[in-house]
Amino acid sequence: MVNFGPPGPSKNSAVASTDALPVRSVTVAGDWLICVVGFDNTSSTSDPRRRAKLPTRSKPAGVAASRPRELVLRMWRFVQPTGGGGSRADSAAWTGPTGHALVGTEAVNIPSDIFSAARQVIERAGHEAAYAATLLQARGPGVAFTPPHKLLGTLRDVGAYGPAGGAVSLAAASYGNRPAIIDELGEITFAELDQRSNALANALLDKGFTSGDGLGVLTRNHRHLFETIFAGAKLGARTLLLNTDFAGPQLADVCDREDVTALVHDEEFTKVADAVEPSGGKYVAWADGDDVAEDSVEDLIRSGKTSRPPSPGKKQRIILLTSGTTGTPKGAPRDMALSLALPGGYLSKIPLRSGRIVVLSAPGFHAWGLLSSMLSLGLGNTIVTARKTDPAFTLKAIEEHRADALVTVPILLSRIMDVGEEKIGKHDLTSLRIIALSGSALSPDLATRAMDQFGDIVYNLYGSTEVAYATIATPQDMRAAPGTVGKPPQGTRIKLFDDDGKEVSQGDSGRIFVGSSMQFEGYTGGGSKEVVEGMMSTGDMGHLDEQGRLFVDGRDDDMIVSGGENVFPAEVEDLLGSYDGVAEVAVLGVDDDDYGKRLRAYVVRSEGADVDEKTLKDHVKSNLARYKVPREIMFIDEMPRNPAGKVMKRKLPDMDGDPDGDSAGGDA
Repeated sequence: MVNFGPPGPSKNSAVASTDALPVRSVTVAGDWLICVVGFDNTSSTSDPRRRAKLPTRSKPAGVAASRPRELVLRMWRFVQPTGGGGSRADSAAWTGPTGHALVGTEAVNIPSDIFSAARQVIERAGHEAAYAATLLQARGPGVAFTPPHKLLGTLRDVGAYGPAGGAVSLAAASYGNRPAIIDELGEITFAELDQRSNALANALLDKGFTSGDGLGVLTRNHRHLFETIFAGAKLGARTLLLNTDFAGPQLADVCDREDVTALVHDEEFTKVADAVEPSGGKYVAWADGDDVAEDSVEDLIRSGKTSRPPSPGKKQRIILLTSGTTGTPKGAPRDMALSLALPGGYLSKIPLRSGRIVVLSAPGFHAWGLLSSMLSLGLGNTIVTARKTDPAFTLKAIEEHRADALVTVPILLSRIMDVGEEKIGKHDLTSLRIIALSGSALSPDLATRAMDQFGDIVYNLYGSTEVAYATIATPQDMRAAPGTVGKPPQGTRIKLFDDDGKEVSQGDSGRIFVGSSMQFEGYTGGGSKEVVEGMMSTGDMGHLDEQGRLFVDGRDDDMIVSGGENVFPAEVEDLLGSYDGVAEVAVLGVDDDDYGKRLRAYVVRSEGADVDEKTLKDHVKSNLARYKVPREIMFIDEMPRNPAGKVMKRKLPDMDGDPDGDSAGGDA
């Protein structure tokens, strides 16, 4: 309990009437001590600074309504005594806005050294304040013109559904009639997006879906993807975003491990989805043709109530898929906590602004596309996207909609540049203020050529599914130090360690570790990434320059990153090696101008076998994701090995038959 009593008779009866309340949290931010001292149903106050009334929910007939719940907040400022020497452990040194002192610190369960006890939250509180300022700058004055009753509804939705549900609620309240999404079907407004996600959530509830159930999503970019994600927030679902390149066996394995209750998929993935039979059913999202099929997402939306769904018992968890040390897709859950870290750090480097147009030419099921699209929608930006994007769509969309920002991946930017300066110049792209990239390595040459073409508007985010983002390179960073991935944003720190866990010197290559409040808690199937000093590994090697800019030198294992997708050679080697007619196989990554790396397989045929390249590629495509299919398969007479029998991949021939070509990758 905490005693907020005054040193003498109180001039404020509210203080005296709430002298003893349960402490919910204590935060020290600079010279301010902020206490949340519980929900009180009995007392009242006329001081709006100390108490904010929260709306009560309606009760069923016959049930007495409870009194309005009131969140009691207290703020006390540390006053340095004349001459100095004051201690934050001295309760009398903390003074409230009405002159009342904080008494009885021991009774509050606050350690005697308040400053020491709050050491871990001081930095976090400062970061959150900075994030809030960044968000307000990005949000602009629009929120000030939102009717108060709608803002209260938004606060209610944030508390009930978490950040995703609250984001669409705020956007609907502030920009109800503004287009939220423009896809191949046309546009839907923020109000419609909010209502349609309500209807989808309510329809799934009617079919028996409960809070905490698994909701699988296997779709391309379109309105139903976002409607399903927001419905998942309102259901409190474990929302699993699935890779559209999955083959049936992979989909079945992942859905079984993640305990998917219901699956939403595009019509084009029906054959892949045939591999799973979730208990809660399968629902087609995007379908060609005008007919609305039974058990489609559109059918659910039409049948569901557009009213606000009941508050779920659990908050939504977004599960993104990554690859672990075996190459098997792993689930990396994101607890949608009420923190401003994720949007705040992003916006501190990439200056998105509210109420504008954003072209999304990156997969929405990937961490990069998901983060950027959710943040854009939360800011009230209109997203223009399509199921399949290419240079023609992207350039046309920017010009036609006067887009402010393009969110994409390096491979598409490379293909845009390949269109040529003359053809690009035929489009009016003067509205474009931001080109934001992530998902795979951005080469120094591509970054420079893009900035020369479009201006210094290119931003590059580096991170991983597990750690979120680590650094963000601004145009100024990439002009000054081509190849850099930038510096950490507000609230994030990086260190480079050697194999013994010791920090390396500036300029030396080391393993990249990231510290922030955004790193995940561990894979859904067990295990996690390595942690040193509270910081998590990205799995990459890198070095820092004198200005603290990070450069990624490569992977610290043999994983291949091709077009933003993680591929482990062993998984492909095992599959090819099991095929009749294959005696030996080795797979490695070779440099590729478009994808960063591409897969090349080396095969030794069994004696007398006549297996060919197409047959083996089809075998991989039938069993693994498309991005794991080797681009090239070379047939050789024997594998180069060292005396211990290990394959020496650096001795494998290049496409011209010479060893030590661009396939050098170290011993297996």
